[in-house]
Amino acid sequence: MKERLDAIKEQALKQIQESLSPEKLNEVRVSILGKKGELTAVLKGMKDVAPEDRPKVGAIVNETRAEIEEALAKAKTKLESLALEAQMKAETIDVTLPAKRPARGHRHPNQIALEEMERIFTGLGYEVIESPEVEKDYYNFEALNIPADHPAKDEQDTFYINKEILLRTQTSGAQVHEMEKGHLPIRMICPGRVYRSDEVDATHSPVFHQVEGMVVDEKTTFADLKGTLTEFAKELFGEDTKVKFRPHHFPFTEPSAEMDVSCFKCGGKGCRFCKGEGWIEILGCGMVHPHVLEMSGIDPLKYRGFAFGVGLERIALLKYEIDDMRLMYENDARFLEQF
Repeated sequence: MKERLDAIKEQALKQIQESLSPEKLNEVRVSILGKKGELTAVLKGMKDVAPEDRPKVGAIVNETRAEIEEALAKAKTKLESLALEAQMKAETIDVTLPAKRPARGHRHPNQIALEEMERIFTGLGYEVIESPEVEKDYYNFEALNIPADHPAKDEQDTFYINKEILLRTQTSGAQVHEMEKGHLPIRMICPGRVYRSDEVDATHSPVFHQVEGMVVDEKTTFADLKGTLTEFAKELFGEDTKVKFRPHHFPFTEPSAEMDVSCFKCGGKGCRFCKGEGWIEILGCGMVHPHVLEMSGIDPLKYRGFAFGVGLERIALLKYEIDDMRLMYENDARFLEQF
């Protein structure tokens, strides 16, 4: 028995000495001291030793185990020390070398366009406000002169949470929230995320952004609307930009219009960017409907207002000549690094 234990110890010490990694060292430990290890097998065979010899054999087994465990511990400490030394050498920092410039993120084109629009309108005396994305049906439709049977309320276009609560389809509800406060006159814009049940393609997304604008005062006219939006277009696209207004229909404004700007790519001559027309539509606008004023607690005989809504993605796509709206949401660093 003693000869067998000496052989096990000698073999173990040799394997420990030859182990060059913690993984290899662990393999040696398992093969000698594990449940199926050689030394464990000896202990299991103690039942075959004569009762009077068991204390002597047990002492030898324990002494062998202690020597192997001590050798394993020393080898482990040595390997850990060598690994730490190698790591320290690999991670040495030469403080005399020029520092590496940390990678910096880029502003999203939507954010750049929004900041530009906010700069323009705050310069004209407008206040930037917020409005809830989870909205009541009343504020998103009814208070904007959109009756219950209006096509815009069809569930194919709107994400309803229940019959009264929905994800807003437009930022126009901000007009009603602001008018209900009763603080007149009003000059505000409200940027925010909106939701519609649209298929994703190069020009559509179920989640996008709008910027709503509104002015309510005693002597507001359509001429004020045209002058404000003309100034906005020139600030955004350049001083040479021309605008034109086309009659349109929105339930919450009367009269209503869509505004086009002259193509800033070809100067109005016609190109691929403007589809050969020389003009590009950028927003809808109009005078706030008297009934909308009245439902919000404002006397339409004393006050008048105008409102407009701009698609933020549309502005960014046009201003930075982006062909596919999907690029705005993919978080591709190669795309974002261009801005």
